[in-house]
Amino acid sequence: MDYLSLLNPSQRDAVENTEGPVMIVAGAGSGKTRVLTYRVAHILKKGVDAFNILSLTFTNKASKEMRERIHSVVGNEARNLWMGTFHSIFARILRVESERIGYPRNFTIYDTDDAKSLLKSIVKELNLDEKLYKPAGLLNRISAAKNALVNAREYMANDENTSFDESSGRPLFGKIFQTYQDRCFKASAMDFDDLLLKTFELFRNHADILHKYQHQFKYIMVDEFQDTNQAQYAIIKKLAAVHQNIAVVGDDAQSIYAFRGATIANILGFQRDFSDVKTFKLEQNYRSSQTIVEAAGGLIKLNKDQIPKKVFTTNDLGEKIKVLRALTDNEEGKMVASAIFQEKMNAHVANKDFAILYRTNAQSRSLEEALRKMNIPYRIYGGLSFYQRKEIKDILAYLRLVLNTNDEEALKRVINYPTRGIGKTTLDKITVVADEQNISLFETLERAREFGIKGYEVLGDFVLMIRSFQTMLKRPAYDVAMHVAKQTGLLKSLYEDKTVEGIARYENMEELLNGLKEFSIDESVDEDGVQKYGILEEYMSDIALLTNADNEDPADNDKVTMMTIHASKGLEFMHVFIVGLEENLFPSQLSLNSRQELEEERRLFYVAITRAMKKLTLSFATSRFKFGNINNAEPSRFLSELDPQYLQMDAIFSKGNQDIYSQIKTTAPPSRFGKSLSPNAKSNTSSVGQRFNTPTKSATEAPPPIDPNFIGDDTKNIQIQQKVEHQRFGFGIVINLEGVGEGKKAEIEFEQFGKKMIVLKFAKLKLS
Repeated sequence: MDYLSLLNPSQRDAVENTEGPVMIVAGAGSGKTRVLTYRVAHILKKGVDAFNILSLTFTNKASKEMRERIHSVVGNEARNLWMGTFHSIFARILRVESERIGYPRNFTIYDTDDAKSLLKSIVKELNLDEKLYKPAGLLNRISAAKNALVNAREYMANDENTSFDESSGRPLFGKIFQTYQDRCFKASAMDFDDLLLKTFELFRNHADILHKYQHQFKYIMVDEFQDTNQAQYAIIKKLAAVHQNIAVVGDDAQSIYAFRGATIANILGFQRDFSDVKTFKLEQNYRSSQTIVEAAGGLIKLNKDQIPKKVFTTNDLGEKIKVLRALTDNEEGKMVASAIFQEKMNAHVANKDFAILYRTNAQSRSLEEALRKMNIPYRIYGGLSFYQRKEIKDILAYLRLVLNTNDEEALKRVINYPTRGIGKTTLDKITVVADEQNISLFETLERAREFGIKGYEVLGDFVLMIRSFQTMLKRPAYDVAMHVAKQTGLLKSLYEDKTVEGIARYENMEELLNGLKEFSIDESVDEDGVQKYGILEEYMSDIALLTNADNEDPADNDKVTMMTIHASKGLEFMHVFIVGLEENLFPSQLSLNSRQELEEERRLFYVAITRAMKKLTLSFATSRFKFGNINNAEPSRFLSELDPQYLQMDAIFSKGNQDIYSQIKTTAPPSRFGKSLSPNAKSNTSSVGQRFNTPTKSATEAPPPIDPNFIGDDTKNIQIQQKVEHQRFGFGIVINLEGVGEGKKAEIEFEQFGKKMIVLKFAKLKLS
């Protein structure tokens, strides 16, 4: 396969320059996966052993796709690459070397739920206020510390940290951090952040191990480099220190994960750390239309912290970017759903070609309602992962305990499920004894009779069952899991539940076992010709590191995809809707404290725009529900930052694009009507300009007295979107009608008094 002929000149340069430090700045849709794939293949073609190549990605899905592409070029040698996510590769190293830092090779990897559960237990044991010390907040702060390469002891030794905790009203955070760290160690468990921190400590404290991997990994490649955090980059630099053959691929314009600890400083400062770096820029966009590419490029140029580049495309010009303006968030949902319906009917487009992107998950409600009413199937991407469902976590907890009896969170989850008469009181007693004796919960169960714990017979039966499962660990993973599912009673209890939910749970268990069956069958054979099979330890190591992005397929079935913008990174769709473009929503109110935060929000908007291939629609509402109240909203500043030549706004406004653009650029709070509501507003003959003036009265302000001379019209034929005048509330627009005959009602959005539900029989309305 002549893979080099498939590359443009910039891509080819990036592939062929394999020696020394290399930075590949890959713009959106520029074919970076192809470049990474062929770069690895090119190194292999030069005779480098696959075991000497390390390729790091951010999702298992990405690494799987790359490995398959490389296999198509070089064949089976692709299997020997060290290719995977940061966490999976570092977990693999730790499985081999963990005894040097006091962990067994079969250590458990705690997911977020396990970590939160442990923190909740610690807070309770310390008799602290659970509202003040919330597990999610504690875990976020612990994660931030670990990603900055700070362990609990180092954290507590820093006066600045302790002062912050005192001032924030959580003076015992350090103690919780230390206890959490100790309990994880006691349970032979690491959380996701430990996989980074412990790898760094392993290399820092054991020069022989660092030397071993530095010389093994002669070529290192890092995908999505702009998303790396301090810990990831520190480990990479250590590994690359000997051979210096490190290639990082990324786009500073798509650095959007600061809230997870990612720092754009890594990609911006790479040239400082590797002074002889060669830089290649992939600037041709193969994904989007010219209109979308140029609009996005003009937007991102406003950021100061960036690597200069000129992204371009030879694709068609494409349609202008539509901008929809709605009165409310509910109307925004209806407009988006209607636009999708019309596009489907007119152009025969599939549901899966549409994506709706939003800044926060809470925005999905009005959109879901609108799609349901129009019978448009949809799916929310990044929802509950398959492996996070209760029935799946139950069987996996049993399997974790079989592999690691020190795993306290797994033991607590399954010790009385299905019910076997081991209640909370007994478990509390076991926990107290374990702490007093400084032994694991499982050892306490084994010695329950010695410690005088009531119900020791039942506890002994549980221990015996787990030990019997351990005798099967050398058998195929499927055999072990099926035996556990049957012997524990899990399969039976799910089968007996004939509710719709129960049947779904049983089917999920069946699907897990199917996956185990597939995993257990290995295509390779050993030196004696005997077929190999996957064992449970390998399977559990794999699934512990799966993410929602790995378990979900946005193109699965013919459904409209709904997701946050953060979740959309790396994906593409024919038609994209970006909703909620309002100040304090997008950009977020929480991201307006510094230029750096605002620039990250702008990068997030850039990422959203560049998900679109053919058509892009932006929308905003002039009012939005928040905590049960309607709040006025103003258009996002990002709308005014887009070049008006790329926008189509006449579909919703009565004047041309330039008039609209000039009004959006003022970012004045919008009103909902054509006539000016401000007594101090300057006269403006443009009805569009008048739409963005500020109302002077709130919806709660008392209306004026009734005018006795006011005469209403016949409302029998009143229509939605019709302008009306009420005898007390003034001018408004009908936004909804319900009921018939004498009970007919109109929901009216008044200029100065907000929404009112009016019974037409009794109201006096003038129609225009």
